[in-house]
Amino acid sequence: MPGPIQWLSKKLHSVKGVYRTCRANHTSAFPAMVSYSWRKWQGVNVLSHPKTRIKGLRNISTDGGVLNLLLSCGAIDGTEPTSLDVQGKMQINGDVAIGRGCRVDIGPDATVDIGDGTYINPRSQFVIKHGLRIGQHCAISWECQFLDEDFHTLSYKGQRPSGPPEIVVGDRVWIGNRVSVYKGVVIPNGCVVASNSVVKHAFTEENVLLAGNPAQIVRRNVKW
Repeated sequence: MPGPIQWLSKKLHSVKGVYRTCRANHTSAFPAMVSYSWRKWQGVNVLSHPKTRIKGLRNISTDGGVLNLLLSCGAIDGTEPTSLDVQGKMQINGDVAIGRGCRVDIGPDATVDIGDGTYINPRSQFVIKHGLRIGQHCAISWECQFLDEDFHTLSYKGQRPSGPPEIVVGDRVWIGNRVSVYKGVVIPNGCVVASNSVVKHAFTEENVLLAGNPAQIVRRNVKW
């Protein structure tokens, strides 16, 4: 997985930094800088490539940080359109990168909160109808899925009441490619989630490796 430094540098707050970021991510600099300047004038710092659709720009808050939608990586060509449909609220706390081809759908009553230094690789999907909180300096690989709503009701004998549907990801969490994260999940600080895992419930222990379907703790005291 690529490191976040190239795309999340504080240099994004300068014209030269925006230009270099566009060049590094194979994006034509002029249209990206024009749209970035227009959005900045509106009070939102969003840097994107031409194949980006943003609905609900007024519902995005960057508070001095930059939401960078240019991110590409060697394994993914990044030619797919990026789509953000923000009917609720999207809070960007610092510099955050979301890769090309990602889909973000935030419902009217939902809030998505992403911490500084976090980056999300291309082709990941977020369907959030209640809430999602991702901490600082997290690395989310490509083609991951976050879904906090069942959309259908399932009843059976002995069914236990479900907890809060919001998804919470702590600080410095690494999520491997093609991981699925569902409603009510909590991934504590410092955890790593192995590729292709399916995370279905809340965990409380920090710095563990989660793997499998459903995901469970397979290693403790991990560092990355």
